[in-house]
Amino acid sequence: MNNTPRIRFAGFEGDWEKNKFNSIFAILKNNTFSRAELTDTDGFALNIHYGDILIKFGEVLDLETETLPFIESAQTAKKFESSYLHNGDIIVADTAEDETAGKSTEIMNLGEIPVISGLHTIPLRPKEDFAEGYLGYYLNSDAYHDTLLPLLQGTKVLSISKTALQGTRVCYPTECDEQARIGNYFRNLDSLITLYEREHEKLIALKAACLDKMFPKNGSKVPEIRYEFTGDWEHHRLGDVGKTYTGLSGKTKIDFGHGEGKFITYMNVFANPVSSLLGVEPIEIDDSQNEVQIGDVFFTTSSETPEEVGMSSVLIEKKGIVYLNSFCFGFRPSVRFDPYYLAYMLRSNYVRKQIVFLAQGISRYNISKTKMMDIHIPVPSLEEQKKVGQYFKGLDDLISLQHNKVKKLKQLKQALLNDMFV
Repeated sequence: MNNTPRIRFAGFEGDWEKNKFNSIFAILKNNTFSRAELTDTDGFALNIHYGDILIKFGEVLDLETETLPFIESAQTAKKFESSYLHNGDIIVADTAEDETAGKSTEIMNLGEIPVISGLHTIPLRPKEDFAEGYLGYYLNSDAYHDTLLPLLQGTKVLSISKTALQGTRVCYPTECDEQARIGNYFRNLDSLITLYEREHEKLIALKAACLDKMFPKNGSKVPEIRYEFTGDWEHHRLGDVGKTYTGLSGKTKIDFGHGEGKFITYMNVFANPVSSLLGVEPIEIDDSQNEVQIGDVFFTTSSETPEEVGMSSVLIEKKGIVYLNSFCFGFRPSVRFDPYYLAYMLRSNYVRKQIVFLAQGISRYNISKTKMMDIHIPVPSLEEQKKVGQYFKGLDDLISLQHNKVKKLKQLKQALLNDMFV
């Protein structure tokens, strides 16, 4: 068998080494403290919990940037002194609800406070020197992690044992320079992903702030932030500027999934201020149903929390005959609105607070379309509507662009994790 990766840095050649796990790693001692036994304030040692490895930490855990919970007792921390972690040690999460069991992270940039491996973890110490980052990325690559899948035990919860780990093999280039090139490449890629993720988060925060400040609130007739327009905004009762209609009715499961017609899904309405052409599914054409029109507004009728009930979406374009999901109702304006203004105004904090107030239920929250017609909406001139609508459309376009950059970089990383290891 050829022990070389499909993608390799120029200047390196020859087979990689492949050795037994227990010839590469020594297993250290971990503790079994639950979350409740740890503190976020102060203590004598830091603790790595398996849940953070599965969800929060990447392939490399940089302790200069990540925050860990503390073990409060000096006496308790002292018991694990022989297993205090070193830079380059690996921590494996031995339990998960899915096949991520066996995910690991490599420790780097330890500070003065001791760090101990915690509940449901297997701490490992390399018996020989490896370049920083190599093992963290290799052990999480499909090349290695796929070898763990047949070894996982359990049904609802999956786990990997120390014995099973010791039966695996570890593959690596013999030259430390090649290890370093690989580790550095993935760390730089992770840094770029983090940079784009932060930009994405900033844009989302900006949008949330603008949804609060660019629409009137608390009885005001003008917003806090405004373009060069003057004069008060009008306030209208929603039922005075349009009429409602129902979504699909009288349908059973066999009616869906085929046909020349389309219907807009619940999640399309829930997730998008402007309905997406991708969020439709097939259904047979039925003249007895209400066909949606461009400019219509859709509202969800129920949700698991009151904060998520009555989410709205505006139809900007459509292809063919389109209906609305039965768990939504439609609203057709009788006066002219800029569609993008309408889309974002209905998601503004001022309007959302009115809608959430109307939510009724205990385990599932519902909203009456009759009562929805009593909410009040702020309406400036059509010219000002267009300015506001285009601003938010541009902001959402930027958010989508940034999201796609992150998505593509993560896809690139996953592909390289498959191809740059053996």
